[in-house]
Amino acid sequence: MQVVTLGCRLNHAESARLAAELDLSGTVLVNTCAVTAEAVRHSRRAVRVARRSGATVIATGCAATIDPAGFAALADRVIPNAEKPEGFFVTPRGGAANHTRAFVPVQNGCDHSCTFCIIPQGRGPSRSRPITEVIDEITALAEVGIAEVVLTGVDLTSYDRPSLGALVAAILRGVPTLPRLRLSSLDGIEIDPLLFELLTQEPRVMPHVHLSLQSGDDMVLKRMKRRHSRGQAIDLVERLKAARPGIAIGADLIAGFPTETAEMHDANRSIIDACDVVHGHVFPYSPRPGTPAARMPQVDPVLVRERAAELRAAVTARRERWLTRHLGTRHAVLAERDGTGHAPDFARFALPPGTAPGSIVELTATALTDGLLAA
Repeated sequence: MQVVTLGCRLNHAESARLAAELDLSGTVLVNTCAVTAEAVRHSRRAVRVARRSGATVIATGCAATIDPAGFAALADRVIPNAEKPEGFFVTPRGGAANHTRAFVPVQNGCDHSCTFCIIPQGRGPSRSRPITEVIDEITALAEVGIAEVVLTGVDLTSYDRPSLGALVAAILRGVPTLPRLRLSSLDGIEIDPLLFELLTQEPRVMPHVHLSLQSGDDMVLKRMKRRHSRGQAIDLVERLKAARPGIAIGADLIAGFPTETAEMHDANRSIIDACDVVHGHVFPYSPRPGTPAARMPQVDPVLVRERAAELRAAVTARRERWLTRHLGTRHAVLAERDGTGHAPDFARFALPPGTAPGSIVELTATALTDGLLAA
């Protein structure tokens, strides 16, 4: 079975599990995404391309869950998120042999109601995995040589058994052979004290925090129904960097949210420097039917694209300065299969020829070309 995955790391984790559990030769499973209108278009296109190949096509994921009738007209079968195999896949001893890092889902769904977001309709309410299940899965991954695990979820920091910090601490205790633990996108307002301590003090927790900022303007944040302010985001980053100076900050940012003025866009752009964002995911706003933001006064789509380009340029400039500071410094780089690798802070390196995928190699950065460090 071929699996085509769009969207978030949780989708990628679920795709790996579904590929291992389902033995359907001649079938293409398309794991769709609904985070933006463009993501839905890409999902539909992926289903159409798979159909033209002559394969049996199964559509699943958020876009197929939210619009089952639309995807049923394109695919042979639609599997809503709720009907994906129950439980969570624990990797068998040979199951991770082709991977250099593993994405482990620990939470699903969301209880919040951001005005721009359709995902709760596709994922349902928040629910968390028991700590013992997570440790069992990560233990199995470590036993087959996985060097880095990434914890994923729709709203990861809402993990409540009893907290994300407690889960991370339990993983570190329970799987002492795991070299590296990384976290996917975090809602900064939900970072509990223990999680903050581990992010800033524990060497096995990677110095890389990706924040779900969405905007740097307070009025836009209120209209999004986000629960943090610009000042709170900046304060969090300052505290993180004071406690662990080498920590790298990533962020999700939306360009052209409804009612966004030029001044609001300037505030959004300036949060990149204020929070030292070096890993940026910029999304041009697109209205999602059924969300409150879709009913707000919209920004002209051409202007939205221009503002998104400005945000991306600002992140690129900040990232280049950050990568330049890596020159002459040494890093433990996890080798990927495409000839590149990532340092603990997620700086990307070109690998020396012959580097074994999945290995961790010590490299000194000596050159920087097109955003890629080289030894």
